[in-house]
Amino acid sequence: MQTPIIRIETPDQPDVRDMLAEGDAYYATLYPAESNHLVDISTLQGPQTSFYVARVDGRLRGIGAILRQQSYGEIKRMYVDPKARGLKLGSRLLAALEADARAVGITCLRLETGVRQPEAIALYVKSGYREIAPFGAYQLDPHSLYMEKTLDA
Repeated sequence: MQTPIIRIETPDQPDVRDMLAEGDAYYATLYPAESNHLVDISTLQGPQTSFYVARVDGRLRGIGAILRQQSYGEIKRMYVDPKARGLKLGSRLLAALEADARAVGITCLRLETGVRQPEAIALYVKSGYREIAPFGAYQLDPHSLYMEKTLDA
């Protein structure tokens, strides 16, 4: 196995579209539709978004994005292929997103994740994220957990 390569790519690629659909289907098994706060490809291609992919041996194994808001960055669409779990791709993707945020002067990252995703929650807690109240357009939702991390310069 080669070292994972994590870099910015366009989300409008067949393998990325497939992974987004796989993630959508997975989240739909865990939460009601109104609790899935997913953004579409047009948003992921927008000028305020950095979209990262993780590839191992040339195969897409994970994705994640930062959507730049006025006073913070929001992590969106973090997903790792279940066959690639254990390779620390989630940690590596998160580190790349945080580095991207720092590079453009973002000092705070926020995210919404689901309460039925203990692995994701553990990754965020281990990486220094803490629970906060709903932010932006989010409303209190028993299926959601809202988190934030202040980034060092």
